[in-house]
Amino acid sequence: MEVKAVAKDTGVSARKLRLLIDLIKDKPVTEALSILSFAPSPSARLIAKVVKSAAANAENNFQMTPAELRITKIYADDAPMAKRFQPRARGRADRILKRSSHITVVVAEQEA
Repeated sequence: MEVKAVAKDTGVSARKLRLLIDLIKDKPVTEALSILSFAPSPSARLIAKVVKSAAANAENNFQMTPAELRITKIYADDAPMAKRFQPRARGRADRILKRSSHITVVVAEQEA
């Protein structure tokens, strides 16, 4: 059985999150959390929070053993962008896109 956790509108671009997501894809939850704890990026804390949430959902709602959980799917999708303008020379303006993302983590028990 697969159990899911989602974090919406994280405030970090999906492109930056995907660098960390590729490190922990298809790993056991305990190993993924240890990898994220030593990752130099501040967004590793966001991903770790969602992984812990998915593991807690599996443990509390479906009585799965946390030590046997593995990340089966993890992805970051684009969320709506906040659009801003930066004044430039000669009365022009440049567009600034404040990107955000949704993080989804799916965990399941490992087959022994």
